[in-house]
Amino acid sequence: MKPAGDGRRAVFRPAWWRARRHALTVTARHTLTRAEHRFPVITHLTARMLSVNVLDAATRLAAQCFLTAVPLLFVVGSFAPQGVRNQLITSVRAVFGLTGAAGKQLQDVFQSDSGSLREATGTVGALMVLLSATACSRAMQRLCKRAWQLPKQGIKIAAWRWLAWIGVWLSVLVVQGPVRDGFGVGLWLGVPLTVVSQTFLWWWTQHLLLGGYIRWLPLLPGAVLTASAVTALSVGARFYMPRALNRTLAEYGSMGSVLTLLSWLIVICAAVAVGITAGAVLAQEPQLARHLGSSAPRAPADR
Repeated sequence: MKPAGDGRRAVFRPAWWRARRHALTVTARHTLTRAEHRFPVITHLTARMLSVNVLDAATRLAAQCFLTAVPLLFVVGSFAPQGVRNQLITSVRAVFGLTGAAGKQLQDVFQSDSGSLREATGTVGALMVLLSATACSRAMQRLCKRAWQLPKQGIKIAAWRWLAWIGVWLSVLVVQGPVRDGFGVGLWLGVPLTVVSQTFLWWWTQHLLLGGYIRWLPLLPGAVLTASAVTALSVGARFYMPRALNRTLAEYGSMGSVLTLLSWLIVICAAVAVGITAGAVLAQEPQLARHLGSSAPRAPADR
């Protein structure tokens, strides 16, 4: 026969767990409410991240980069002088941390005969690739507008800004190799130089793609956060990407390296989306807004 106490424990145990779960839920809600009142920026940041839909925005941006910006690199390689192509190889290796078989594959593509590359691409094809690359600019522009909660309609931004962003982005990419290496000095100089150059790039990117609707100073927090995140990922790529790329290249061939590069692009674009969105939220917080002169976005005429 079972002791009488066992039956009572069996009866009261579910009730005890329900009461315990209810108490934990009440405590968690109370803690969250206190945090929201004490640190309202957390609430604002969470709401903004949800409205931007960071993961979806990052995936779309990465897909546009992979489908339009990467082919543009091959077009540049087919028309650029040999010195520029060599520099581009060095920079792409530095950004993605390509070594071994993956690095050799990249070098084989860009070091092939420029005449055959140009013949395969063609002038019309190069022009079409350049125009399609503006899809990447437009995706970045949509991200910036969502981060700053600018209305989708009623704001016209000149199309030349898309081409200007692509041109500057390519120019910055070409010199990333020497900058990342600190112009031969090493990472101890290269990392700060990369952070500074990336800060200016993302600061200018937001101002350009938003058409001047947001003043310069409020854009600075997002530029600093994005530059720091992108630099940290580029340094980390030296340790992760070579092993991942060479392993997938050996096991699955070119398709494996494509999936690895696309996955890494999604991570980078997610960091960009979070950095720009978090910077917009911080710039609009009352304490920081007083110093940056942040205000509600207005819509002056595009220039």
